[in-house]
This record gives sequence, structure tokens and C-alpha cells, in this order.
Amino acid sequence: MSSNICERAIEDAISHKKAILKLISSNDVGATGAHQYGFYLPKEVWHLFTPNKPEKGTLNRSNVTIRWQNGLLTNSNVIWYGQKTRSEYRLTRFGRDFPYLIEDNVGSLLVLIPITLSQFNAYILNNDDDIEDIQASLGVELLGNWASYEEGKLIEFTEDECINSKFIEFVNQIDFFPAGDIFSKATLDTLLSCKKDFSIITSDEQLISLINQEYQLFKRVERKLSGPLVNKSFAEIDDFLKTALTILQRRKARAGRSLENHVEYLLKMANIPHQMRPKVDKTEPDIIIPDKESYDDPHYPDEKLFILALKMTCKDRWRQVISEAPRIKQKHILTMQKGISSRQLEEMERASVSLVIPKKLHIEYPSSIRDSLITIDDFFNFVRESLIQE
Repeated sequence: MSSNICERAIEDAISHKKAILKLISSNDVGATGAHQYGFYLPKEVWHLFTPNKPEKGTLNRSNVTIRWQNGLLTNSNVIWYGQKTRSEYRLTRFGRDFPYLIEDNVGSLLVLIPITLSQFNAYILNNDDDIEDIQASLGVELLGNWASYEEGKLIEFTEDECINSKFIEFVNQIDFFPAGDIFSKATLDTLLSCKKDFSIITSDEQLISLINQEYQLFKRVERKLSGPLVNKSFAEIDDFLKTALTILQRRKARAGRSLENHVEYLLKMANIPHQMRPKVDKTEPDIIIPDKESYDDPHYPDEKLFILALKMTCKDRWRQVISEAPRIKQKHILTMQKGISSRQLEEMERASVSLVIPKKLHIEYPSSIRDSLITIDDFFNFVRESLIQE
């Protein structure tokens, strides 16, 4: 269930018809050792938050007033750094004792609502449910570490002609929403056909590409099938609410299924024996390696057993994994989470939980903890070596 703050942020974004969603990074809070400080803002949507274009060789500043969720008002700056090697916007200047730009908020979501180019509302969402709910409600997805919402603006799809052509063909053939595994298979088949090197790039790169492209395909299908429903007049409010709820639930469920389907494919390609969602010791973990039969065999070596939980985000959901498959002491979570604080990772380590994260996302974590993160390929190699040991 969404928190009150999340509901306010959703209502505010829809009311003003635009929003910027930005995952707070270690770079934002100064935890990378770099000199930058302040919220990075994506220059791709600069028109939403500043009158100053991203021009090379310039340094421009605009003043903004921000009302935060707790009523705090800050007289802040949006600064364009275009000089020398820099090419970025930063939201800076918040005054003393500002409570939100801290390392514990790495991985939290900044929701910025531009009322005008000089007046914003802002919210910080800290838990996984809120971050998931606002994406579903606004129909956006944090494929990188940001997303933008503009009512009525169609999303831009991939420009790759081969992928674009196959996605159009897929959409034209359907007249009802396919199951999640159909979306995943269509995405995989498309990338294998259109990207000549797809099968030989790293598992980390494959997963990010699969997740991102499946979202693009889903949005095409949603536009075709749900668009007419949204645009029609409803005789009863209950009919409208039922339709809206169906759309929201479908959006939220798809992301989790997408991760599950694509990780299962990668495990098969890596020749790693595994079982999806087995029931062991009254729990149902996402993946047991090698299988339930080995887990239930008291003579099977503990060091050859692995649990792999799958979570799009794990800022607070990681705790759910601790009690699963109790025979396996060291838990692993494969996640697309884009950054957490050092304190949170230390808490995970004390609970014997390790994070498996696509290599491209490691840069979003504080530099002090990156060495403890595991890439997908490294995890696969470790598992294979463990399984063949005598």
C-alpha cells in the first residue's frame, strides 16, 4: 500500500501533468569522493526544470523555490555546468541541516514536480512499494536512474529499425494482453535476431538490455489495448476505478515477471542447474541451485547450495529473504536496485545477504562499498566452480 507521501506525490504529478523521478545516487550526496554535490537532473528533459539550454562552454544558473513534503521551503539553484569536461545540471543550495541529501537516502526516489520553471514541489520516497507504485501510477519506468512524466506525451521507442519492425509486427498480431512470459520471449527472440553479438555479450549486459527492451514492447501493447479504454466515457465511477486498477496491477506485476523470466534464461545459457520457486522448509524462494531434491538431501554439501532471490528493488525488501531456505546461510539477491547506502549494505552483510547487480549499475553505489557487490557473471562463475568441486 502506498504511503501518504507517495499518494500526495502521485496526485501532485497528475494535477500538474508533469514530474521528474530521480533515484538518489551516491554521487548526488557526495559519497563517491567526487566534488559534485546536489541532485543531478537529466539534461534530456531540461525544458521541464530550467530556461537555460544545455549549451557547451556555458555556466548558467536559475533560481527556484522548492516546497518539500514536510513543508520546508528552500531557495535553491538549478545550475548548468557546461564548461571543460562537465556536461550536467545540478539542483543545489538547500541551506543548513537539509534532511534529504544524505547517504542514507541513496537509492531513495526524488520526485520533482515543476509547477513553473521557478517553483517546484518535491518529495522523497524511501520504500520499495512507494517507488513501484508511483511508476505504475504515472506509467513510467526507471530504466536508468531517472524517468520523466508528461501527460499526453508519447514515449520514444528504440530507433533500431530491426527491433522497431519486429515490435510493430508483434503488436499488430495481438488483440488481448499476453502473459508475461510471452512478452519476455518476444523480447528475447527480437534481440537474438537483431543484435548479432547479443548471445556473446556478458550476462550483465544481456539482462539490462532485455529488461529495458521488454518495457518498450509492453508500452506499445498497453497503448494499443488500454488506450481506447482510457479514452472512453465511463457510465459509473466504479467502472473507471476497476479499469484503472487493472492497468496499475498489470504494470506492477509485469516488471517482476520480466526479471524472473530473463534471469531464468541467463541461468540456462550459463548451464547452471536450478529450480524456480520450490517449496523448501515451508518457504518458497525464487530460485534454488541446484534443486529442491539436493536441498532436501541431508547428505548434499551445504556449500553447493545457493538461494537466489529476484527483486527489482531491495531497499527494504531484502529482509524478506533472510528466513527463506534456512539451510542456506548465505543468501544472494539479484536486483536492479540503483544504489543503496553504506549503512544498508553493512546491515545486509551482517545478515549474510549479498547483492548480485549488473556491472553497469555498480557506479550508482558509494565507492566505499562497490568491492562487495557481485556481478552476474561473477556469481555464475562462483556457482559453477562450487558445484564441480569434489
